[in-house]
Amino acid sequence: MTHDMCRVSTLDPAFVLILVGAIAFVMGFAGCVGALRENTYLLLFYAAFLGILLFAELGIGILGFVYKDWVKDQVSDGLERYIILYRDDPDLQNLIDWVQGSWLHCCGIQTPDDWDKNQYFNCTSISIGSREACGVPFSCCKPKQIWEITNYMCGYDARRSDKKDDWDTVIYITGCLQAGEEWFMQNLMFVAGIAVGIAVLQIMGICFAQNLRADIFAQKAKWRH
Repeated sequence: MTHDMCRVSTLDPAFVLILVGAIAFVMGFAGCVGALRENTYLLLFYAAFLGILLFAELGIGILGFVYKDWVKDQVSDGLERYIILYRDDPDLQNLIDWVQGSWLHCCGIQTPDDWDKNQYFNCTSISIGSREACGVPFSCCKPKQIWEITNYMCGYDARRSDKKDDWDTVIYITGCLQAGEEWFMQNLMFVAGIAVGIAVLQIMGICFAQNLRADIFAQKAKWRH
């Protein structure tokens, strides 16, 4: 029952991408067809949609800053659910491996021991014959120069009590929550620049759509006379 609840409450990355793609398609269609056909209703929809999106992004940014502790807790809960479903959902598995191995170079939420929450990596799973028991995914491993191909078994037994002193040489010991915060602070100007750039493009889109609507109405007024 708990497992099914976790599955339902987890936001699938594929769903997020589909949703973003659908929004981009609707906006692009309305703006393109509205401009080509000089349809003032579609142009109004395009401008209004961009405006709503802009204010929503601004509101989310402000609320995220004000309630950053709540956001941190939600991210932590989400990562915990991702860890629990790591072997059950290929999309989540690929996402976690990319975050841990390619992007943040981290392991777990706070520490590598967070992988005890997964039934396959839990140290008690030794009794049921799981080879991954007391280990971590391969994405937690620090890459070795001698590896010509990915070693998917590098995390086996990595969290055994007799190997704890060697963690720093074998796997990443920084949790992904801390690593994410550090990355954000180090790239704050870059992230802020992207956010401002997107906002400027949205404002320009609203202005262009409204100017085109005004020109269409002005031209129609001339025809009436």
